[in-house]
Amino acid sequence: MAEPPGAPHRTTGSTLLHPLSGLLGIPLDQINFVACQLFALLAAFWFRIYLGPSHASSAVRHAFATLFGIYFAVFCFGWYSIHLFVLVMMNYGIMNMASIPNIHRYSFVVAMGYLTLCHISRIYIFHYGILTTDFSGPLMIITQKITTLACQLHDGKKRNFFPCFEDFLFQCILSRPSLLEYLSYLLNFMSIIAGPCSNYKDYIAFIEGRHVHMKLLEVNWKQKGYDRLPDPSPTGAVMYKLCITLVSLILFLTLTKNFPMAYIIDNEFLDKTPFLSRLGYLYVVTQAAKPKYYFAWTLADAVNNAAGYGFSGVDERGTFRWDLLSNLNIWNIETATSFKMYIENWNIQTAAWLKRVCYDRAPWYPTALTFILSALWHGIYPGYYFTFLTGILITLAARAIRNNFRHYFLSSVPLKIAYDAVTWVVTQLAVCYTVAPFVMLAVEPAIKFYR
Repeated sequence: MAEPPGAPHRTTGSTLLHPLSGLLGIPLDQINFVACQLFALLAAFWFRIYLGPSHASSAVRHAFATLFGIYFAVFCFGWYSIHLFVLVMMNYGIMNMASIPNIHRYSFVVAMGYLTLCHISRIYIFHYGILTTDFSGPLMIITQKITTLACQLHDGKKRNFFPCFEDFLFQCILSRPSLLEYLSYLLNFMSIIAGPCSNYKDYIAFIEGRHVHMKLLEVNWKQKGYDRLPDPSPTGAVMYKLCITLVSLILFLTLTKNFPMAYIIDNEFLDKTPFLSRLGYLYVVTQAAKPKYYFAWTLADAVNNAAGYGFSGVDERGTFRWDLLSNLNIWNIETATSFKMYIENWNIQTAAWLKRVCYDRAPWYPTALTFILSALWHGIYPGYYFTFLTGILITLAARAIRNNFRHYFLSSVPLKIAYDAVTWVVTQLAVCYTVAPFVMLAVEPAIKFYR
């Protein structure tokens, strides 16, 4: 079948939806990604209603989640999905043979090493992003889960040495998982395509039907107006997140395509556009690059919620919260007045992973090592290293300025408003400056942009 002009239809996975790709003019790899996530959403509702803990055993729920996850991986990535299964089984061997005191080190080296080799191979297979969705995305999530699980197993051994960290103690794992539990945690259909990474104990509690009640028992729900343990439904949260997903998709199909990042390094644009106008356009194109992340992460969050996973408790107003697995807080991102606030609300689960496996364990320079690990985890494209090495400097500079100057502006409301306005502008432009090479990937356009 001839490919319709104007739309690249290359994919490593199934070509079943090729006609739809041609009709919409959207790359087939993206069509497969969205189709799998929408099917996962329907499967998640079915899973919660017909395979809930009261209707099926934990083994059945684990098996269903694993088999569907494997199918989605093969549908999206074809033979390249073998990389996911190889990494999973390699680390299962480590999980069972390595000593607990060293399990986190071996798992980290093997998982990150394999991921890095795959990133290197992608340079030759896909060049600079010919495919926007390939097997590296799921491999990155699985790497997070493998290293998280290994660290929590290691921490379980040393839990008596950390009596003051309640969250630390809660996430510790005291025994190695069974093969079925391990496969389900890493390959379940709710997170195999787009994540997010979650804690092993939370996932097992969800499969066994203890997840919601466990979170409710962490708060005094009687003071919230309930006379008995409530049974919150995720339907409202799912509908809300699907609305965000729809808006993000519309913005992606319009804004993103009309404001490409490449235009900011166009020679005519650089020669004829005033400096302030260039800064304004940089902000616009950076905003235009966000909707695809908002779409993918919010839809992934909705899939997990639809299955009944992701409940985080009750807020101060007595409202049920379904943000345990949320990967971003859009309002806090767009109104951030500090670089720290921005990155804390962007890719939240990855930030939690970096803190768990690197920042909290680094013997020296934790900020620098965490940014370097983040760059390595993303891949080997030079743009990633421009972004994350710049991020180190921006973080340290922002921290120093905030610590030394912010207190001068807290004495009155007008001064505080002025400080917030200025720091918002500076933060947003600093983020734009930092992330532009991340989108460009290659050395030449990044250097041209900085010049």
